[in-house]
Amino acid sequence: VRAARPDVWLGVDANQGFTLPALERLLPVLLEARVLLLEQPLARGAEAALEGFSCPIPLAADESVQGLADVEGLQGRFDVVNIKLDKCGGLTEALLMAQAAQRLGLKVMVGNMVGSSLAMAPAFVVGQLCDIVDLDGPTFLAKDREPGVQYENGTIWCSQQVWG
Repeated sequence: VRAARPDVWLGVDANQGFTLPALERLLPVLLEARVLLLEQPLARGAEAALEGFSCPIPLAADESVQGLADVEGLQGRFDVVNIKLDKCGGLTEALLMAQAAQRLGLKVMVGNMVGSSLAMAPAFVVGQLCDIVDLDGPTFLAKDREPGVQYENGTIWCSQQVWG
């Protein structure tokens, strides 16, 4: 990846696939590849293993954070909270989660499951509070709704017509 695109932001989503020993073994490779974010390295429920673990790559919680009640338990274990409206129940909960994460000194990311532009519209609102925005769901669809969000040069445009 780096040989082809040395200039791009590179994040890796482990999707709960590592153990702590595996993460420790893979860390030099991830650093060499200049990975800038490692998402959900350990299984949900194994977060305590990250307590005191010093990782030079910011760690993002994804499956470990389903709603507001989970945010406080991330401090000292993760650096970033990935909020997905599909998981947390909607816009109000997502905004509360973003504010709670910021109060704890955690960075905030908004992500998505694959969904139409209509699903991205409320996440776009949350994105205004975020350090990282990953709202690419409609790009994976064979056909999105009209009007849809527009993607251009790394920017997302969401017109008022997307979300009634």
